[in-house]
Amino acid sequence: MIVVVNSVLGMTTTKNLRTLTIGLTATAVLAAGVGVANAGLPETGTAAVQQAGWGGVTRELVKIDFGKGWVTEAELTYPAGSTGRLPLVIFLHGSGHNDMNQTLPEGNGSTFVPLAQAASREGFATLRFNKRGVTGIGPIESTDPAQLNPKNPYRQIQLDAASVVRFAAKSSKVDPSKIFLLGHSEGTNVAANLAAEPRKFGIPKPAGVVEMGVVGLPIKELLTLQIFGRLLLQMHDEFDVNADGRLTAAEASHGLIGKPKEVAEQYRSVLLDGKKVLPSTDRNRDGQIAIDAEAGPVLRKITGIDKYPNVPGLDQPVIDYATDIARFPTVSQALPKFDGPTLMLNGENDLQTPARAALVADAAVAASGNKDHKIIIYPGMAHTMNITPKFDPVFGEPDKQVIADIQGWLKARR
Repeated sequence: MIVVVNSVLGMTTTKNLRTLTIGLTATAVLAAGVGVANAGLPETGTAAVQQAGWGGVTRELVKIDFGKGWVTEAELTYPAGSTGRLPLVIFLHGSGHNDMNQTLPEGNGSTFVPLAQAASREGFATLRFNKRGVTGIGPIESTDPAQLNPKNPYRQIQLDAASVVRFAAKSSKVDPSKIFLLGHSEGTNVAANLAAEPRKFGIPKPAGVVEMGVVGLPIKELLTLQIFGRLLLQMHDEFDVNADGRLTAAEASHGLIGKPKEVAEQYRSVLLDGKKVLPSTDRNRDGQIAIDAEAGPVLRKITGIDKYPNVPGLDQPVIDYATDIARFPTVSQALPKFDGPTLMLNGENDLQTPARAALVADAAVAASGNKDHKIIIYPGMAHTMNITPKFDPVFGEPDKQVIADIQGWLKARR
């Protein structure tokens, strides 16, 4: 989920830039979708069963007790007419209050539905569930703060996911020795933590793990990239055409071309004073702005990144979440303890969980001696595994190639 800090019109340019940084990028804490109350209603009845892509699939609404006063809705699917126990894919969401589909904002579909349908075409059962605090598709959120923001939030997410695995293992439709975990973003960390220590969580050893948007580095590094680092990256990539690490007034002006008005004005407030570079940023008065040495300190102060995790503008639940997840191993630390098959997928344009984090995680798995591991880095794709601009990404459903790669990988391990 993207946790969006509310924008306030009329802020000073300094506060405006911080709002841009946090509201559009960084409080995308391991983002997946945006929680919008009452954005949609659950599908029911015959129309739901016959929805495009679900032909030949039985969809069964089930309830799973997470404990602590929360029973969540989930959907178990399996090929119609199937007999015996089937291999199963459990879908683990990105951070935030996501529904079972991981519904994307602005009507851009969902992350999990096309993947579940693809798994169904290979004879797999699938299980998707609403996270704690989510009452319906949209997502529609509970009004109970204790469920929306529990104590030790990441730890609770782990325990809830383990409850889903245990539920699945008891189903007459599921082969408990063939339960695959498919995680996106935060879900990659959850899947890795569960797979590394299944006995600790009281679950059967997973048959395999699929990771999309891999949390292969510590949360502090990832949030620093989202809040602060991506601004410098954008100036290097899109403003600094001659790649000398410095911006003339002309380069700064040219870099603003094509940017949304608010974005352009906020970069302008750091880089330009009319047709000249901004003197307060150009500390050595050479008529150019060194991106890292001069713009960097300005942006560090504006974003408040040095106060991490208490970054100004971050809501307390986000701070609590970042603090809690930091207590647990990353994918790179946990997944090497799992000796089953792993598939890692990451977009080259991902500025929330960068491709480098996935490469680090896969290298750690390889170093552990696991022979059945694979990584794919997709050019032009961002965090939701769709082709989209790097610095102004638009959420979308996973690209057809991503779906095909996951489908093929599952088919080979059925």
